[in-house]
Amino acid sequence: MKKIKEIIVVEGKSDTSRLRDCLGDVDTIETNGSALSDETKIRIKQAQDKRGVIIFTDPDFNGNRLRTIISKVVPDAKQAFLPREEAVPKKSDGSLGIEHAKDADIKKALDAVYTVTEDNFEKYTNNDMIALKLIGDGDSKQRREYVGRQLKVGYTNAKQFLNRLNMLQVDPEQLRDAVNKYDKGSTNDTK
Repeated sequence: MKKIKEIIVVEGKSDTSRLRDCLGDVDTIETNGSALSDETKIRIKQAQDKRGVIIFTDPDFNGNRLRTIISKVVPDAKQAFLPREEAVPKKSDGSLGIEHAKDADIKKALDAVYTVTEDNFEKYTNNDMIALKLIGDGDSKQRREYVGRQLKVGYTNAKQFLNRLNMLQVDPEQLRDAVNKYDKGSTNDTK
């Protein structure tokens, strides 16, 4: 199945939803508005190292500010731009953003920068998470925290942990090694 190789950095959930409505199965990292946490910066850097990143923020002050900050974290990231006039809702209420753009305008903005790839990565499922005791076990939370540190994907709830494993296409052997390390009692190793 063909898919966009890069992970698209957007401002929020409505942007992610809009891109998925328009493009189908795309992976995004949301900055959650104009605040960009250190954890999100790390995730963006990891995404750039693994699959590449496309910065696609709103064409307004906050969007440009975020674009500048993200560009310092990943200077070689690809940039997609949406003109202001293409980001205005039908009934203008003063808001402006990617979530208001037409499909054709979104596709045109991204067409110039994304890479199409064969998606041969076999995604992890909830069954995989259960088998590795990353969910449904008495110490699943601690196990995810440890494995997240080992793989440098961070700690989060089970659903988001599964999403991160799939988005960053974590190698199954690396995941098993990290889980085995936890099982062998190496929890005091934070590297």
